[in-house]
Formats: sequence, C-alpha cells, structure tokens
Amino acid sequence: MFLAVVIVVGVFAALIAAIYWHQELLIFHPVRLAADFVFDQPDVVELAITTDGAVLSALHLRLPQSKGIVFYLHGNASNLSEWFADTSLYRQSNFDLFMLDYRGYGKSTGRIRSEAQLRSDVALAWQRIAPQYQGRCKVIFGRSLGSALAARLAAEIRPDLTILVSAYWSMTELGRMHFPLWPSALMRYRLETYRDVACIDGPVLLVHGGRDALIPFAHSVRLQAVARCAQLVGIAAAAHNDVEDFAEYRKAISESLAKL
Repeated sequence: MFLAVVIVVGVFAALIAAIYWHQELLIFHPVRLAADFVFDQPDVVELAITTDGAVLSALHLRLPQSKGIVFYLHGNASNLSEWFADTSLYRQSNFDLFMLDYRGYGKSTGRIRSEAQLRSDVALAWQRIAPQYQGRCKVIFGRSLGSALAARLAAEIRPDLTILVSAYWSMTELGRMHFPLWPSALMRYRLETYRDVACIDGPVLLVHGGRDALIPFAHSVRLQAVARCAQLVGIAAAAHNDVEDFAEYRKAISESLAKL
C-alpha cells in the first residue's frame, strides 16, 4: 500500500513538473512558415527585428499620408499569413498597421521561454517602429493573447487609444477556468491584464463576443470596471474566433479610429 502511494505521488509530482516547465505547449500554438515564404500585399514592407537570441518577423502597412500607426499584437495561434490577411479596415481608416510574429511563429526564429522575454520582444518592436510616428496618432491593439501585452505597453507609452479585443483578466484566471486542478501558484505566464488596464491614462476600447467560450465576455466587463476610461462593445452573436466577421466589430474599430 505504501509503495502504491509513493508511486502515485511520484507520478503526480512528475506531471506537475512537466506542466510547469512546458506551459508554453498549453498557451502558445504557433504555425511556422518557410524562411522564403513571401508576403505579397501592396504597400506592405516585411521587417526582420533582431532581438536576444532570435529574429522576429514583422509586417508594416505604410500608406502615403496616414494619420498614424496601429501596433497590433495578435492571438496565440497561427501566424502573420492569417493575422495580416485583411488590412482593409485600416486602409479605410487611413492608419498604418504594424504586426509582428512572436518567437516560433511564422518566420520568426527561436521559441518563447518566459513572460519577461515575450514582453521584452514586444517593447523592442515598438522601439523600432515608434520614431517614425512622432507627432502622429499611436494606437496599441491587443487581440486575445496579445491583450495583456498591449495593456502593459499602453500603460508605459500612453498611446492615443488602446484597443483590446477578446481580452482576459489574467492568464492565471483562464488557467483556473480551463484546468481547474492545476495549482495557480505554479503559473509561469501570469499575464495580468487587469493590473495594466487600471494604469492606462487614455481611452480604452474593449470589444468582446457574447458567445466566447474560450475567454468569457465577463472578463471584459471586469476590465472595464477597473479601467479609468473604457468603452465596452459586446457583440452578442460572436464567439472567440469569428468576432472580426461581424459588422459591429468593424464599426466599433473604425469609429474609434475616426475620432483620433
């Protein structure tokens, strides 16, 4: 009996250790692209941003007389070939669009190893692009996974507008929801959106699908409550992956950009 208990405890401890050191497999779902993959879009420049131990792939839509820049941090799956596929909303609003693939996504090399590393890469990408937009409008945009990264950056640089789509309160809370037996204290990627949203000085636009089963609508409701100046647009029929397909989404984004 004692031996059986020891074996069970040992297996459980090994499982916990494996999950602790390999949380990236649960959170990040990159799809790689070949190094010679060509992004073929008009007015779009491909950039390579060298950071500590990796080269990040990024795309930059540059319009002739744009009002400013939308710095977009995408979700946890796929790559720029899908996230950057439709730029019509930003073209119509006369905003440049910048988006990077995180480590291991698309043509970006390396792999994500910590929250600090991920945030450092985002900050470096912003520093690379920001000097081109002095005196023009700056918008920080975070979608799903990217919402926590966007909130931190916005709290630090004070953009003209912050847009968070399908945002979550914290990764710890999401983990508790989807993996109730997982000890929250062992979460290495805490990604506490709520802490940074509360520190954003400028306007915040929250957009969230009412049928989102991955990140419930209630997360954005709570984020609005702690924000200093936030508008929440709920799209009742939208789920997590189709929120961009709704006219209400495009209307909310375009109207917010038009006010700048």
